[in-house]
Amino acid sequence: MADLLIKGGHVIDPAQNINAPRDVLVTDGRIEAVVAPGTEAAPGVDVIDATGKLVIPGMIDTHAHVFQYVTGRFGLDPDLCGVRSGVTTLIDQGGPSCMTLPAFREHIAGGHRTRTFAFLSTYLVGGLEGHYYPSLYKPDCVDVDATVTSALANADLVKGFKAHAEIGGMSRWGLDVMRQCAEIGKRANLPLYIHFGQLWPLPEDKHPIDPDSVLRDVVPLLKPGDMLAHPFTRHPGGFVNREGRVHPMVREALDRGLKVDVGHGSHFSFKMARIALDAGIVPHTLGADMHGYNTHVPHPAGTPQEHTDKEHMFFGKQRFSLASAMTSMLALGLPLVEVVKMVTTNVVANFGLPKELGSLAPGNPADISVLNDQRGRFTLRDNEDTVVEADRLLSPAFCLLQGVRHEADAPILPDLARVAV
Repeated sequence: MADLLIKGGHVIDPAQNINAPRDVLVTDGRIEAVVAPGTEAAPGVDVIDATGKLVIPGMIDTHAHVFQYVTGRFGLDPDLCGVRSGVTTLIDQGGPSCMTLPAFREHIAGGHRTRTFAFLSTYLVGGLEGHYYPSLYKPDCVDVDATVTSALANADLVKGFKAHAEIGGMSRWGLDVMRQCAEIGKRANLPLYIHFGQLWPLPEDKHPIDPDSVLRDVVPLLKPGDMLAHPFTRHPGGFVNREGRVHPMVREALDRGLKVDVGHGSHFSFKMARIALDAGIVPHTLGADMHGYNTHVPHPAGTPQEHTDKEHMFFGKQRFSLASAMTSMLALGLPLVEVVKMVTTNVVANFGLPKELGSLAPGNPADISVLNDQRGRFTLRDNEDTVVEADRLLSPAFCLLQGVRHEADAPILPDLARVAV
């Protein structure tokens, strides 16, 4: 019955406990079966040779910024960091708000090849210019009722909410905004995804709060299933306190049923990651956190030429992908199977996505990511200019979305020759 055969690859599907050479059969855009290697294709069946490559369920990026044009310089083309980067599903973090969600549905979720969901902004302005203007995120700029109503009326698209807990905002407004955001999540019974680590500059007219008070004050407001983002941030107010140790509230948050997502991006620090991992803090999910301030893309005409906050940009703006973020996790010592879980099964479980995603189980959509798996010596660099040497490098080769093949040809993908030693 199959009309497509992917053969010769090493299949990792944590949901089915598969980690071995296998062939994958696809029929009418759905998984027919995962079978022993060496399967002979019937006449008329298209064959894709995946020899030497990893074959995994379609990757899901938990931290995308793809409300292109509406969010100005910040939002990327969904297909650049989606199917053209080997990723079948994106979760936009805080681009649309209750006011702009119809445009997101029409032009982003419905206007591109990549499957896209949204974590709705808790702020009326959404992710305009990447939250460049702090005054737009004060308590008066949050409408609890409207945001809850919008989310519940668009349950197929909206899977949670995005908020920020950081010293720039809390020095201005205390906990008022976070209380509103927590109320939105509770009333809608959807997860709240919270950015940690300084985002906005400190106010000049007010005394800044203690960075270590952020987690202490915010975690008690949250419910099980809410998500703490940027555990490896290099900015103050994150998981690592001023003494260089993991904040005690992190363990309490995990005990309360909160989840941890690596929004990699330009906040990521290998040093902070090492401290957190050595303390036993292992994130549940992984997102790339690519956007117009840290990725090589042209800005829309008429927008300012450059973001003045260099702290939130990569050195020289790197080329990056979700597979690059996976490579960082491997370089830190996380097992490959666990890293695959962070972009497949764990995302489905924690982000409330349709259960037919994240696995190559028979009958599921044929969402498949095929990755190059290179061995050797490679140099990885974070935004603190810390260099880590890796012996394994993942990069996207192509993906299938509901059985349709898309080449990994995005111009934002890394030049692999530049990282080889």
